[in-house]
Amino acid sequence: METEKSTIRRLHRLLSEKQLSCVELANAYIKAIDEENKSLNAYVRTTPETALAAAGAVDKKIAAGEALSPLEGIPMTLKDNISTDGIETTCCSKILRGYVPIYDATVWKTLKSQNAVLLGKTNMDEFAMGSRCETSCFGGAKNPHSQNHVAGGSSGGVASAVGANLAAYGLGSDTGGSIRQPASFCGVVGLKPTYGAVSRFGLIAYASSLDQIGPITASVEDAAIVFDGISGQDPMDSTSRGRRNGPAADTLQESIKGLRIGIAEEYFDGIREDVRAAVEQAAEVYRSLGAEIVRFHLPALSVALPVYYILACAEATSNLGRYDGVRYGHRAESYVGVNDMICKTRSEGFGKEVKRRILLGNYVLSSGYYDAYYKKAQNLRGTIVRSFREAFESCDVILAPTAPRTAFEAGKQAADPVEEYLSDICTVPVNIAGLPAVSVPCGFDAKGLPVGMQLIGNSFEEAKILRAAYHYERETGDKTFRAAERGVRL
Repeated sequence: METEKSTIRRLHRLLSEKQLSCVELANAYIKAIDEENKSLNAYVRTTPETALAAAGAVDKKIAAGEALSPLEGIPMTLKDNISTDGIETTCCSKILRGYVPIYDATVWKTLKSQNAVLLGKTNMDEFAMGSRCETSCFGGAKNPHSQNHVAGGSSGGVASAVGANLAAYGLGSDTGGSIRQPASFCGVVGLKPTYGAVSRFGLIAYASSLDQIGPITASVEDAAIVFDGISGQDPMDSTSRGRRNGPAADTLQESIKGLRIGIAEEYFDGIREDVRAAVEQAAEVYRSLGAEIVRFHLPALSVALPVYYILACAEATSNLGRYDGVRYGHRAESYVGVNDMICKTRSEGFGKEVKRRILLGNYVLSSGYYDAYYKKAQNLRGTIVRSFREAFESCDVILAPTAPRTAFEAGKQAADPVEEYLSDICTVPVNIAGLPAVSVPCGFDAKGLPVGMQLIGNSFEEAKILRAAYHYERETGDKTFRAAERGVRL
């Protein structure tokens, strides 16, 4: 059964019934981007030729009476750290300006084979390091609900584009909350799949043991459709395992009566009161739908943030070592010798936040500190993994805030970076444990900014968390989901 919330199904129906052509649809989005992106800065690069070529191919199939796959002809976008053959991919960093990949990321290759209509590449924090989408060398993306506020990070451009109806859906990456937090800030749905469920081949790495590609969409059903379309085992990614169950979209309407929804008290430490109230109200909605609320403690969460920043920065130090001005990207203009060229290139090319995390990573990996920090963090990672495993013995899904607050004001970064790192407190445990989680809008604060909650599942149980999210979305409707009145309205 179709729901009015599904943008993807609605557009698929309009195309299949020939109520509009795919070229007309693509042009509507291209026109909206031309008009809106100047103020939102969601896109850093548009690809109208690529979009219209795919749209033309779809129209030929429709004219020939051929059936369309669920994502065929649907206008979408990619975060600027997902490789696209022949299209500049910069991670919104000066050091990669002008870099044009010669291969496609597996997720884009998969979608391209389904004639997905790529509208462009979207803004992000430089190398996915940030919680505001303001460390981008292109300037920050704005929140579609209030341009005085940020879109969130690091996948802020995708969330802004989808929230402003400038794309039907988009793919982002989530290392410590970079899909879920901007989805929460922009009032859309963001799914971080199980580590390995979606191929990372072609994703420019931040922290390889934590990174995961996933969808940002206008509805839960759309998230399920996109996840089904991009998940799968990939021989090009040695960590890829694919999904273990059937299509998530097929099980959304199954009853959640008797579903055990866990609430860990530690997730609410330091949370703003309006966010706490919205999530507690969501728990009551689930209770009214026949779910069982199980409250418990998860003390391992207290160490998740330091564990995350030690491991992520250590891996970033290794992954970003390749940007030296020798092989690709930015190179300093004047230098004396190779060492001087590398030093100047990296000093000029990397932004302040990226340099800070490289320094932190080198510190925790250095002689004399490796055992005290990195090794200890790896051991504690095992403790967090085991704690979640034990938690899922008493509950099926965990309900928690996505972020401790709503969107930050634009241009007002904290004087102490640690204050901003603390905003990741709710999202990083999922990445440490490699679990799936979906952020869903659950209300608004006094300023009208969206509040998000997340549903966390055991490994490869995307269908279960999406089903729980779908029933909440259907039950609460416009009380918690309210689209920004802008962009393409069909």
